[in-house]
Amino acid sequence: MDTMKAASRNANHRISRILIVMLFVGMFAVVCSPVCAEDSTSTAANPGPDQIVYAPANGKSGPVIIAISGQSGRTAYQPYATELAKLGYYVVLVEGKDILNPEHTGPANLTKTIERAQHAPNAIPGKVAVIGFSLGGGGALYNAANMPEAVSVVIVYYPYTRTWANNMEALVKRFKVPVLMFAGGVDHYQNCCVVESAHAMEAAAKANKAPFELVIYPEADHGFNTQFDLHAKRNPTYRSGDTQDAWRRTLEMLTRYQPVQ
Repeated sequence: MDTMKAASRNANHRISRILIVMLFVGMFAVVCSPVCAEDSTSTAANPGPDQIVYAPANGKSGPVIIAISGQSGRTAYQPYATELAKLGYYVVLVEGKDILNPEHTGPANLTKTIERAQHAPNAIPGKVAVIGFSLGGGGALYNAANMPEAVSVVIVYYPYTRTWANNMEALVKRFKVPVLMFAGGVDHYQNCCVVESAHAMEAAAKANKAPFELVIYPEADHGFNTQFDLHAKRNPTYRSGDTQDAWRRTLEMLTRYQPVQ
């Protein structure tokens, strides 16, 4: 009987040690994770739209990037924001519908988001870069490209342009910071982001001498750089080669206008 009790005590001791080790490893993994994302809701002290914040992976303070999702929400763009944070950026991911909407609250929401980020402990004060996707891309073009005092550069992927399709010059005249745009050559998603509008924007930019660069991927469709959709299902329009090229060009633009120190 004593032998059985001793064996039981030893077994319990081993289990306790295993649990302690597992707990320690788990805590270490959280502390040492390359990028920690934190949901942040609007409060009286921190006004603005709800957001997900990604602190720089190097543990230092980093320049700010505001990333704006498409209509489907932030889920599909979290991997993109994570990669930016790995480079040393302080990244804030917000919903596209908060930056471009019928209520016209986008300018105020974007301003609050920028001001909130600029006062964050892990953010370097100063201008921010803005990267938008689909609906968020339209929001970036309309509400961020005209903010030279706060925004250093605007980069958009397959942006919403339908509102200005018949008057692209009115949109382009708002461009006061460098703009880099990626478009899909076969993108006709809900007629919101068609390549014809991309060409019209480029022509208007040239006519108005606006700081604008357009890159068209002939075989790409809408959302070509997101591997998964809102429901974590594989995106059939994902194109690896075009994604890598757009990422390279994005980093070149950021290095030029919003570099990590």
